Amino acid sequence: MTPDSQPLAGLAFARDPADDSPRLECGVFGVFDIPEAARLVALGLHALQHRGQEACGIAAFDGQGFHTERHLGHVADNFSGADLARRLPGCSAIGHTRYSTAGGSFLRNGQPMFADLEAGGIAIAHNGNLTNFLYLRDQLVSEGAIFQSTSDSEVILHLIARSRKRKVVDRFIDALSQVEGGYALVALTNKKLIGVRDPLGIRPLVLGELDGKCVFASETRALDMIGARFVRDVEHGEMVVVSEDGVESIRPFPAARARPCVFEYVYFAMPDSVVNGRSVYEVRKRLGRRLARESHVPVDVVAPVPDSGVPAAIGYAQESGVPFEMGIIRNHYVGRTFIQPSQGARELGVRMKLSPNKAVLAGKRVMLIDDSIVRGTNSVRVVRMVREAGAAEVHLRSASPQIKWPDYYGIDMPDRADLLAANRSLEEMRQLLEVDSLGFLSVDGLYWAMDAGPRDPLCPQFTDHYFTGDYPTRLLDRELAQGLGESVDRQLSFLIDA
Repeated sequence: MTPDSQPLAGLAFARDPADDSPRLECGVFGVFDIPEAARLVALGLHALQHRGQEACGIAAFDGQGFHTERHLGHVADNFSGADLARRLPGCSAIGHTRYSTAGGSFLRNGQPMFADLEAGGIAIAHNGNLTNFLYLRDQLVSEGAIFQSTSDSEVILHLIARSRKRKVVDRFIDALSQVEGGYALVALTNKKLIGVRDPLGIRPLVLGELDGKCVFASETRALDMIGARFVRDVEHGEMVVVSEDGVESIRPFPAARARPCVFEYVYFAMPDSVVNGRSVYEVRKRLGRRLARESHVPVDVVAPVPDSGVPAAIGYAQESGVPFEMGIIRNHYVGRTFIQPSQGARELGVRMKLSPNKAVLAGKRVMLIDDSIVRGTNSVRVVRMVREAGAAEVHLRSASPQIKWPDYYGIDMPDRADLLAANRSLEEMRQLLEVDSLGFLSVDGLYWAMDAGPRDPLCPQFTDHYFTGDYPTRLLDRELAQGLGESVDRQLSFLIDA
């Protein structure tokens, strides 16, 4: 990258200031050799809607050519029509749900992305983020490549197209050998369905089976949605190639120890999913149990911040012996809070989603359990709501450690300057959040809940840099930006665009 390069020009940051929850970028799903494949993919994407609500897409192959559709909005609003099989015919298909951050909700960033190559068409759907995207994009542009989007996924297509390998699978391997970061990909060619995870297995991908045919999905719950059987996780650094000849497992990358993203268990995956052999629901209950052991104070009720705080609150209540109550009710018929210019309007947006259960809260010492605390903006609004409902005391606990570092592997988190725990002491945070006491799960407690043994400081078992600052790979784009004197976190935030 040269100093006069401006890869960030014209790109706008679009995080909703009324919502400080961490966001995952997308879910992927794919089926091979099953009639009316697009219908199954639509169902699978519906089960993965929580992983991305701003755009969705399906690419299908009917033996003659590819058919693709990409839309802004939810899966049910775009892929539920009776004419879906006519619009997207074929027995093989892949799909994608997307949550956008920077660059806005532009359709050009939607997936699956498709390209016609010399050997035929290829469509890819990507979950994750490449940490050397800018470096590769700059090189490709200098060599004449024309990009149609601001998504790092498009880099992979360019690298595949430019590979001198003869076979599509070899081209794919050649392309992935040049990228860095965290990713789970599904790709569809004229003859193959391919699923692959990055060498550390940061982002999840599972292999299922339906009537003897292969299915790929970001989470096991998507297999359940279509009645498919879970076979196994796609392993870290593994490429699984499905064709009429069968299923082939390829290990194209140097051997490495797996480091899956621990935030899948804390927040992203749905409780009914099994990720890397662990029940998400059971892990979250264990998070709550350990939290109660580490930082309990006398209270009358334990109340979750819904919905992701519910399993941890159950575990906390069971361990502490304090009654579990639904002190806050979530309105599931309200979509994502639109960006509001005024503080009052933002407060109203939160109240549209969450409302206090006064019968449970009035006069009680309340222990609020949330999955995590990022900037604290949501937390302080919830605390005020609970106090206004008549709570005598409000205590807040996070079922994850303090988030002090941003992510570059596919999670939308604020800049480090905006992370609450990165800039304040525990007492300062307590005062800011207006609670009687505040506590976070320890890193040791997190590993205990994962039943993984003590954290190995030399080679951690999980990707946990948001808590520890221990990034699992080099961050080339970040290093280059630092060398140019740029505001690294803010300038690179648009890379979380898969």
